[in-house]
Amino acid sequence: MRVYNLCVEIICLQEKVTWIYFLYTVILLSKSLLQVVLFMIVIIKTIDSQLSMVNSTLVVTLYINPMKGNDTNTGSRLSPFKSLTRALKITKIPTIIHLEPGTYSAASGEVFPLIIPEGATVMGNEVNKGADIVICGSGEYQSPSFGIQNITLLLLDDASLLGVTVTNPSAKGTGIWIESAAPTLANNTLRDCGREGVFVTGAAKPEILDNIFVQNTASGLVIAGHSQGEVLWNLFERNPLGIAISDFATPTIANNKLSENRTAIALSRNAQPVLRQNLITKNTQGGLLVNGNAIPDLGNTQDSADNIFRDNSEFDLYNATKQKLISVGNHLNPFLVKGLAELIPANPVAVSTNLSDAPAPAPSQKLPAPVQLDAHWAEPFIQALVSMDLTHRFADGSYQPDQPMTRAQYASLVAIAFNPFPKISAPDFTDVPKDFWAYSAIQVAASGGFVGGFSDRTFRPNQHVQRLQVIVSLVNGLGLAAIDSDILEIYSDRHTIPDYARKAVATATQQKIIVNYPDPQLLAPLRLATRGEVAAMVYQALVAIGRTSAIKSFYVGLHSRS
Repeated sequence: MRVYNLCVEIICLQEKVTWIYFLYTVILLSKSLLQVVLFMIVIIKTIDSQLSMVNSTLVVTLYINPMKGNDTNTGSRLSPFKSLTRALKITKIPTIIHLEPGTYSAASGEVFPLIIPEGATVMGNEVNKGADIVICGSGEYQSPSFGIQNITLLLLDDASLLGVTVTNPSAKGTGIWIESAAPTLANNTLRDCGREGVFVTGAAKPEILDNIFVQNTASGLVIAGHSQGEVLWNLFERNPLGIAISDFATPTIANNKLSENRTAIALSRNAQPVLRQNLITKNTQGGLLVNGNAIPDLGNTQDSADNIFRDNSEFDLYNATKQKLISVGNHLNPFLVKGLAELIPANPVAVSTNLSDAPAPAPSQKLPAPVQLDAHWAEPFIQALVSMDLTHRFADGSYQPDQPMTRAQYASLVAIAFNPFPKISAPDFTDVPKDFWAYSAIQVAASGGFVGGFSDRTFRPNQHVQRLQVIVSLVNGLGLAAIDSDILEIYSDRHTIPDYARKAVATATQQKIIVNYPDPQLLAPLRLATRGEVAAMVYQALVAIGRTSAIKSFYVGLHSRS
């Protein structure tokens, strides 16, 4: 029994014991050769079982509690480590590290900088943006691009940081450093850093989503080198610079709010970011400052940028370069535009103000005249869906093909059109009550893999969908096989396609699901999708799976004409 207990203890502690020492211990405690053999058989089978369990477990979960934990513990929920540093030392395979509330600093045993390895996820509290989980500290990091830097965290490829607050109090300190990697930052707070909250450089392609950047000494976010990636749905507030983009960086900056900074966005050198649907307001100096040879993508005649500049003190747009900037569909005060710039309004879209969000039952006849659908480019697709009883009109009898489509309307359309088989259990979204008109459709679309929710368990049914979201949804929901992305060369704006979506867009292109009006070569992935566009792409998806016959259109299947 003494030998057995020793064996179990060794396995449970997962300590490395050499076979020579182990065999020597077994012989000393055993009374016969037969007992030794029997014990060795038990151990071999047990270790084999343990290894099988490890191999079959894709993710290891560790728990950290800076208040009650101990670094001599096992890292389990009931026996947590005290420091994140301890957990990172033993992280060798994809791991989820749960952080309990508290401050993670040198005083609690942290050694900075903390390096989050590939495939690891550090998770705090995403609901409150990590308000009660603070990582505070600084250490030297030798950057291949910028030399020695004082940083709090270094994120490697495919690492994730979710729901924490990061502060680097040292002079010229950076909260998070990302260099030539593609990690995810979501629902964090970057505040009170000695220089900037996040620095992105090299050939990095991060996803920076739903974070708060507040009161950092120099800037909230810096993007340099040849970095790309996406910066979506973040709040930048009370920083000298909200976002600084330099060198040859080409990120997508969309749906962010930049408020009460000195300057919201500053561009320099050869930066060429894509700016879409940002709210840039109440900045004490100005909105967008363009220096050097930088050329921001501020929209074109087929893809309105829809950035809103409002209540900025000295300028909305200041072009300090010698090249004229083209701004399409941005809401700017012309008196606060400095330098060479051409302001082009977006094509106006007439939208009825008395439409019910809930569509009426699908008609069996052609839709009524108020929308003048017979003259609309999407008329063949819409009428085809109507004849199949797959789409709806509004309460006033109109279809409004040029009106943006909401997430609830999209879920309703795909639920009826595809009637998908449940792949997962549909979550209970906190903002979709059971008496909501599209509740059942959202449940069907979600369980079928066409739509999903957000990290705060909301669905946001009245939020509008982007063209890219529709494309990715149809490919994923239908389970279409991914193909090589070389086919994307046909699109003149292919650089605006986020990396995560390139295979889905390529697949949809090959399957002739994508419909581009009025320019077949312009994908406009980040523009809001109209009801007419969604109807056309849903119809084309039905064609792709053999449910109906193709409709000849100039705006479908560009690759077949190249």
